[in-house]
Amino acid sequence: MVRRVRVLLLTALLLVTGSVMSSAPASAVIGGSKSTYAPWAVRMLVDGKPECTGTAVAPQWIISASHCFFEQAEPIADKRISFRVGSLDMRKGITVHPVLRGRVGSARADMMLIKVPPMKVRTARLATAGVHPGQAVRQYGWGATCTGDENTCQSPVLKQSDLRVLRPDAPRCDGYTVPGGSDFCMAKVSGVPAGGDSGGPVMSIAPRGTETLLGVFDSSDREKTAGAGEISQQLAWISSVIRG
Repeated sequence: MVRRVRVLLLTALLLVTGSVMSSAPASAVIGGSKSTYAPWAVRMLVDGKPECTGTAVAPQWIISASHCFFEQAEPIADKRISFRVGSLDMRKGITVHPVLRGRVGSARADMMLIKVPPMKVRTARLATAGVHPGQAVRQYGWGATCTGDENTCQSPVLKQSDLRVLRPDAPRCDGYTVPGGSDFCMAKVSGVPAGGDSGGPVMSIAPRGTETLLGVFDSSDREKTAGAGEISQQLAWISSVIRG
């Protein structure tokens, strides 16, 4: 069964409690290609070990998947979390840490905003319009490059996969999207995201510097289908958090 079931259960909890209570493993790109441009991409680590991916959306704010910040239904302490920013190679770049109590989860999607000290990186432009069936998109992450024990094959360099947005009611999207939900479903074109890619950006395909952040990756079957929370449906929440 695809791990999307976890996200559906998670979404139900979010709607009831407005908080995340999940301990599922983080979700890298199996196949795909090495990225050459993604200044807004952020690598998340827990206890110094690779965990998830994120996106810089403002000088002091990173967006990722909410489930990345919980273990055994308990929140991961801020002091255990760090981010590598400013390089496509996670062994380089600069390390930043979350501001104490600076995490805010969405009540409608598997998304978390994390406040950090000011970052000197290009931030991602947020999409103001929703995705549409047939649209070509690109997902980025430092996650697993193999199936099986994904902790053994986390990529040290950023990778990317191209996918195509599917209709919400497409048979392959069963378990990834629900009527009126905040997620969209994608089909593999070249590569598919996996463990360690959770929270990573799903971007429009456009000339460098004009891409927009369409979604936050949250699940896949590691073979041909993936899901992501849609940014355009969360703009009010994102703006309210960032502006304080």
